[in-house]
Amino acid sequence: MTIGLLLALAGLAIADSTSFGTLGIPLFLLLAPGRSWVSRLLIYLATVAVFYFLVGVALMLGLSAALEQFGDALHSDPARWAQLAIGVGLFALSFRLDPKRRRKLGKPERRFEPRVGGPRTMVLLGLTAGVLELATMVPYLAAIGLMTASELTAAQRVPTLAAYVLIMIVPTLVLMGLRGFAGSWAEPKLERLRAWLAKHAESALSWTIAIVGFLLARDAAFYLFFR
Repeated sequence: MTIGLLLALAGLAIADSTSFGTLGIPLFLLLAPGRSWVSRLLIYLATVAVFYFLVGVALMLGLSAALEQFGDALHSDPARWAQLAIGVGLFALSFRLDPKRRRKLGKPERRFEPRVGGPRTMVLLGLTAGVLELATMVPYLAAIGLMTASELTAAQRVPTLAAYVLIMIVPTLVLMGLRGFAGSWAEPKLERLRAWLAKHAESALSWTIAIVGFLLARDAAFYLFFR
């Protein structure tokens, strides 16, 4: 395991730690009323971490290799037309979610506020966040690719993946400590950050869906019309 590989994986993990699922939603839970915010947030983070870890293990154990067996079918014209339709559909959907468009149409502003509840709710919230981010976990997929292409053994990849997932949730753990030790000083600052995230969450989702849709449509269009 080289220093370059470790630095690359650490950089990708830090990028992953700033996603809405690993930082945005935890900020909402961090400032939720009640005394059980610590346990709720820990359950949520554990769920997200386990989800990411299991997805990574599945990919490294050969899920990607199994999908490659259907490569010919996935690169056929019918599959590309379906991909083009999905890409265009996602791109169109992004405009419907755009908050600026909603304001022009006179529709009320929508703000994302995750539901806060007991352990079961936190587990479901963590799983939902993980599933929704599957299509945009580019840094994570890049890290899996680096680990798979490296000379790491299977016994080395699993703990390396676990360390990667741990780094992903470290910023939120730091914020938890900050609120716990300096609550009265930190809460107003965290509240402003939370309000900013609530205001811009839908816009960020709109942009993410637009980018994913554009990339899918561009790839399919290039294959169908310019190959």
